[in-house]
Amino acid sequence: MTPPAWPKRADLVARLAQRKTWDLVVIGGGATGLGVALDASARGLTVALVEAEDFAKGTSSRATKLVHGGVRYLAQGNLSLVREALRERGVLLRIAPHLVRPLPFLLPLYGARGRWLDKWFYLSGLMLYDLLAGRRQLGRTEALARAETLARAPGLLPEGLVGALRYWDGQFDDARLAVALARTAIARGATVVTRCAAVGLAHHQGWISGVLVEDRETGQRHALDSRCVVNATGVWVDAVRHMDHADCSNLVAPSQGVHLVVDRSFLPGEHAILVPRTRDGRVLFAVPWLGHVILGTTDTPRDDLAFEPAPFAAEIDFILGEAGRYLARAPTRADLRSVWVGLRPLVRPPESRPGDTKALSREHAVLVERSGLVTVTGGKWTTYRAMAEDVLEHCMTAGLLPRRPAGVTATLPLVGAPPSAEPPPLSDPPGLQLYGTEAPLVQSLPGADRELAPGLTEAMVRFAARFEYARSVEDMLARRSRLLFLDAQLAASVAPRVSALLGEDLGARFDADRSLRQFVELARAYDGTAVPETLQGPAGSARVQ
Repeated sequence: MTPPAWPKRADLVARLAQRKTWDLVVIGGGATGLGVALDASARGLTVALVEAEDFAKGTSSRATKLVHGGVRYLAQGNLSLVREALRERGVLLRIAPHLVRPLPFLLPLYGARGRWLDKWFYLSGLMLYDLLAGRRQLGRTEALARAETLARAPGLLPEGLVGALRYWDGQFDDARLAVALARTAIARGATVVTRCAAVGLAHHQGWISGVLVEDRETGQRHALDSRCVVNATGVWVDAVRHMDHADCSNLVAPSQGVHLVVDRSFLPGEHAILVPRTRDGRVLFAVPWLGHVILGTTDTPRDDLAFEPAPFAAEIDFILGEAGRYLARAPTRADLRSVWVGLRPLVRPPESRPGDTKALSREHAVLVERSGLVTVTGGKWTTYRAMAEDVLEHCMTAGLLPRRPAGVTATLPLVGAPPSAEPPPLSDPPGLQLYGTEAPLVQSLPGADRELAPGLTEAMVRFAARFEYARSVEDMLARRSRLLFLDAQLAASVAPRVSALLGEDLGARFDADRSLRQFVELARAYDGTAVPETLQGPAGSARVQ
């Protein structure tokens, strides 16, 4: 088949080099920044987005893979946040059915409390959850008997189990959704460039007037004049704000979330598990994903902002210990296939206490600085589109952008979305289904019949290099394929072949040996069996989210 005429990275960089005034420059290529770029370009504005690393390199590729309203927010009485997230869950299922799909959850009930008090307490909350979803409801909440619970989730610990409550939420591939957002924005005319860092801000008479960016592949710098600049760099927003005015106080208190990955044999079936009350009173997830199971997550305050934060031994031990209380076969460190960590950009209210991330806001914040710099942080993947609309509303209200009607992206299918909102049949592990309507193009490339790992072929590597802006082995194995997040040792074993394939498509500028060395080193950090048991965090800090 004839491939589409997607612009190459060099073409996009050339657009940056042209002296023009952009309507909007977005700094940051995570969920929020990409959402803003897509929304603005869909409204007909001229948009440039620069990302210092790769799409979703930071927090946006390290979510718990859930598109959800947030059951735990019900207990906090935050019904407006739940209602908004449930609405956006429905939008995502409609505009990206190849990447987002319904997922049934079981809330297991144990002991006498599970038989009576807990059952009715949680059942009433989940029925309210259904009510808030309205016509966007994915399935009806119901009570299951013990036998039916074990039939649906044979990996659950049977001792003391009296039944379960089943409800529905959504699941997605966060990094691939980010790539789809970027490519959809490019298709709408946006100029989106990775490995292009914002190194300075330009001002005119005290008002922000542009961004100085540096192409990290060539070292060339480009001055981007812009009517509006949006800082959407997640946990790193304060670094950009300090470029604007050095005396600003920090807006974000980072919190670390750890996820452990084990084989699917620990939780066979298609149901996820939600434990609503761990020993410290928080929530634990066990989620089937891409042929494996994710266990997590923690909520640990951090002071540093590393791109690759390390898990603390206490966090790993806590999650393993809690999972062992509910799974028939308790996982150990030897069972870990991958361990990955994300930093959440929690919004710091003025009265927050240092280190108290539990008290900080999970909602987003938009701040128009006195210079006109617009900063957005906080929130969660599920509500990225609503956050983008809110950002642009602030920009228009402040007179930084011309007013354009909102709501365009609510019905705009992302690249690869099939005409029907019905998700394609899912294999285990998924492969071509994640490409949606582009699957035939992937299959037309050399190596479609040569599998590197379950769900990954040589053709997928070539597709990532030619059409998805993958520039390194890490880009390919961490975010175009999710193999690093599923099995770090397997990812390291296929990395040499992936490096060679990328070299064939990316040309002489690609340093295959360097890219391979960097990835192998990174894969060691994701290997859960190799995490030092002496790497301790703050006392009492391993709190499950």
